[in-house]
Amino acid sequence: MPPVGTIHEGALPKGLRLTASDRPGQAQPVPTRDIPTRPWRAIALAALIVMVACVAGWEIWARSAGLRTADIGDSPQKWAEMRASVKPDDLVIVGDSRILFDTDLAHFQRLTGVYPKQLAIHGTNGRNLLENIAADPAYRGLLLVGMADTSYFRPVKAGAGVGAPWIDGYERNREPSQVTGLTLDRWLQQLFAFLDEDMRLSRLLSRVDHGWRKGVDSPYDDVWKVDESFPGRQRFMWGEIEKPGYLQTQARLAWGYFKGDPGTPQGIAEVIARSRTAVTGIRARGGEVIFIRPPSAPPLRVNEEKRLPKAKAWEALLAQVPAKGIHADDLPAAQGLDIPEYSHLSRTCATVFTDAYVRRLVTLNDRVRLRADAPPPLSTANCKGQLAGAPLRPN
Repeated sequence: MPPVGTIHEGALPKGLRLTASDRPGQAQPVPTRDIPTRPWRAIALAALIVMVACVAGWEIWARSAGLRTADIGDSPQKWAEMRASVKPDDLVIVGDSRILFDTDLAHFQRLTGVYPKQLAIHGTNGRNLLENIAADPAYRGLLLVGMADTSYFRPVKAGAGVGAPWIDGYERNREPSQVTGLTLDRWLQQLFAFLDEDMRLSRLLSRVDHGWRKGVDSPYDDVWKVDESFPGRQRFMWGEIEKPGYLQTQARLAWGYFKGDPGTPQGIAEVIARSRTAVTGIRARGGEVIFIRPPSAPPLRVNEEKRLPKAKAWEALLAQVPAKGIHADDLPAAQGLDIPEYSHLSRTCATVFTDAYVRRLVTLNDRVRLRADAPPPLSTANCKGQLAGAPLRPN
């Protein structure tokens, strides 16, 4: 140790550093740091090479796993951007992941000339989104409310689900800092596939836990990546889930076959009452609401029926709310569609379902009509067995 009170000017020899406690009562000099002589340029170049190699390797792995650029999922900022774009007379879609993944927005436009504003959010109760639109005093358009029964009729006290902070944070997510982040995000996602939110390293590492801790839910059993995103908040099932195998099996098991407690009469009545208030408010301004129930596969449907029988939930809703509805069961052209992980349609069958429900939709209201040059009707035969990326079979 140096003698107490000794002050060195300039760079200190190796291992010699004084602190304030070594100089009691003296003004503190500006500290300087000794920089050892090293081949810094070579070290910097080596670090750059290692970084580029790691990024390139991670990107190669991501693309080999089926990821692509421009797909890093949805975000509260993207939702807020779409929500802010809604005009009073717009055709808007709200609901959960089923209507989100099962609607082909471009095909909707080919049929009607209208590109809907997609505001559905995965893992979110469509009733909360219905109420959000109903609270907009300017809205008087056509609102389509998609639903998975167990989500829509969830007890009111359970809240909106994943979309709750998206809805509550709408104003904050439109601030300049959030918009700037969204802009940078979109630029980067055009370059790198590994930025996918559902497949980032931290999430992959968490899935190594195969139930190691007793009594604790394992991230391995959570929902992994099941969809991919496109501009305009278009989302479709991820092609890797459509292929039989490990990822498809995990996705099926993640839903737990929709087992759970049955809905109570009081809970169903409360949801219907809230829905009636919201729909009545929109209709009072000249708007209209139509409910849509996309299909689910038999392994899930059997439990959905046990928990919320169609007669006590769907049919009761339409009987007590001033709105019409389109149920997948009632669309002949949409029977037997491919539902790879039991809850959401394959990409090509989403187009067929959209075709079927839009053709029914135009018969239920006069706000949207089929174009004179609309393509011919589709059926299950056009998509059955077609994987993502494959074209629809011709009629």
